Amino acid sequence: METTSQAVAQAPAAEGGQQVPSARRTVDGYLLAPFPWYGLDEAFTGPRWLMQVGTAADGAVEHGSIGHGDEPSVRSEATEDREKFAVVVTVAASPSRRSADGTGLLEATSVSSAAWLAGVGLLSFTWPGQMDHSLRDDWLEQQTETAWALADDLDGSEWSTLSLPVDGAPTPFHYRESEFGWVLAGSTQEGVHVGAYGRGMSAYGLGFAMIKDIGEYA
Repeated sequence: METTSQAVAQAPAAEGGQQVPSARRTVDGYLLAPFPWYGLDEAFTGPRWLMQVGTAADGAVEHGSIGHGDEPSVRSEATEDREKFAVVVTVAASPSRRSADGTGLLEATSVSSAAWLAGVGLLSFTWPGQMDHSLRDDWLEQQTETAWALADDLDGSEWSTLSLPVDGAPTPFHYRESEFGWVLAGSTQEGVHVGAYGRGMSAYGLGFAMIKDIGEYA
């Protein structure tokens, strides 16, 4: 996806690489999206919070994330056993098309796009134990390339199939676990792809639902 690097880079890092809550976007960008947003369904009763949206080269909103549970910090020995969160990524289902200003070609989106964004999202809150700060950029680049390769091979052995409810209907998802957390991705009947990632919350008990009024998150 053309917007991927932009989405990852949008959240500035605090000292030590931690993403800070002030990096989260306001609801304004979400309101500009021509597609519905998804989050966990009403069975989840904990905190919900906006994160950020990703835009194409022409400024059109293409994807965004909604957080649930604890606001994650970069994983460390002090937080990895306490934080419980799940982040839902909504990606507009779009074919390959020319940008609105006619200056370029926008890539098509797919379930792989949602899996990629979810995988990179999980990495952004991950810091392997005992790793020196100076080595994290190299590690993150390597793991990001791995996340892309995995997202591009959803039928590979690294993925299993998990059925979860979306708007009440059983829906197949591609699912994988790692030492850093879990990632899943699938599609809805509302013209969007849904990805998710998390730690401390089991993916097996989750359900997803279209958000009726994203303005309530403001």
